[in-house]
Amino acid sequence: MTAARMHPVAAPDPESRSLLLPVLPLDEVCLLPGASLSLVLDRPASVTAVQLAARTGDRLLALARREHDGAPRELHTVGTVAEIRTVQALSPLERRVELEGLSRARVSLLLGTDVLVAEAVPLEEGDAGEEWGAAVEALARYLHAHADLRSFLEAQPRSADTMSWVNLACQHLPIAASARQKLLESTAQERCQKISRGLDALLKKEMG
Repeated sequence: MTAARMHPVAAPDPESRSLLLPVLPLDEVCLLPGASLSLVLDRPASVTAVQLAARTGDRLLALARREHDGAPRELHTVGTVAEIRTVQALSPLERRVELEGLSRARVSLLLGTDVLVAEAVPLEEGDAGEEWGAAVEALARYLHAHADLRSFLEAQPRSADTMSWVNLACQHLPIAASARQKLLESTAQERCQKISRGLDALLKKEMG
């Protein structure tokens, strides 16, 4: 791995403990804390990032690529610290990897030219407060009209954290990757507000 290029992004919070993690770029998808993601990797740099993570604690930073006019550009600065649950070799050049989202983090520095390593500062979710109830009610209304999605979500494992249900649902709602990234960048309270305001509108649009 070459550290020939450095990308300063933001100064780390001196009161936070920075993490040094391999970066797994994500195309047209992002991963939220409390949700899982299965990917087939065929880019050498991505496979190497997973191999590096497997040798250094089984954790990496999943970062979605920015899009501009339909073309992938730079990486977003907010991503998810993820644990590698399984890695399966599909061919000499392909790997299937199962990730479990753990927590949000913001990149303060990117190192490397091909395989990237990030210095990242953990981001607190914050307290969703009363907004959590409104988000869950909106999710319940949406899932009532989508039995298949409801059954799928009910079968998924999730933690006892109060936001886990909201995050899990956000991971699988039929929304654009850019919208899911905005949810990831939001605090728990902001995320719940976006869900409670947006899902009823989405349901109304779907129902015509």
